[in-house]
Amino acid sequence: MPIQHERGYVIPAINSDTDYKRCAEQLAASIRRWHPEAHITIVTEDQLPHGNLGGYANDWQMFSISPYRQTIKLEADMIAASPIDHWWTLFEHRDVVVSQGCRTIYDQSSDYRAYRKIFEYNDLPDVYNAITYWRLSQTAKEFFDTVRSIFENWAEFKKLLKFPEDQPSTDVVYAMAAKILGVEN
Repeated sequence: MPIQHERGYVIPAINSDTDYKRCAEQLAASIRRWHPEAHITIVTEDQLPHGNLGGYANDWQMFSISPYRQTIKLEADMIAASPIDHWWTLFEHRDVVVSQGCRTIYDQSSDYRAYRKIFEYNDLPDVYNAITYWRLSQTAKEFFDTVRSIFENWAEFKKLLKFPEDQPSTDVVYAMAAKILGVEN
């Protein structure tokens, strides 16, 4: 997609049993409450250049869909409860940033790990794709190409893991891609 703006937010809204389009619209409204001039793109199923590949496997397509030179991809089922424009200054000197760790509503580190054991067992970075930043760069392209390859070849990639999931989550795939390309990158 051609670049339309320097910075903007992309929110995937690929419906399943949850009305993610409605969630995405509410997230966009919450961002605009703090940042009325924000550029926001809600991506629906009919905008996917490679079609709906099912669930999480669509995530890598956001890279080619984004009309921004710098993109922050947000999961639809979130809300911006305060200004988030400071993220741009935090991220802008990196090619790709995937959030790590999890915090509670009280801004405390969450130590609940029951559903994150695959990361510990496989020495994977504890990433959460819910907030992902990239700027157009070779590194970002390599990252999303790797994410695509992992999704498309999950039967082979899951053999590398202890206790793999039958269907990969985006968090696990992002963690594997980060490890393959080097977490520092």
